[in-house]
Amino acid sequence: MESDVQTTRLNADGYVTGSATQAQPARVKAVYYVASGTAGTIALTDGSGGSTLVTIDTPAAATATDQVWFPDNGIRFKDRVYLDLTAVSFVTVVWAA
Repeated sequence: MESDVQTTRLNADGYVTGSATQAQPARVKAVYYVASGTAGTIALTDGSGGSTLVTIDTPAAATATDQVWFPDNGIRFKDRVYLDLTAVSFVTVVWAA
């Protein structure tokens, strides 16, 4: 069964789905980002401190943008999706429950 697709935009580390006290499993379908003037990384983990399921390196180019799409049903996060940003202006994550 398909769920409605949602988006979450963050400019710092934080939960994309759920919270520190509430699990919310999801499938990440895409990531869109705006880089900063320094090379950086975007890491998506299965909960804060959980396994890193996706790492995206970003260029050292202020305001450069890119999008990464994951095929089929996306990447499954069993607990909740947590975003760890290093030197990235902001990220929008496309996901479905």
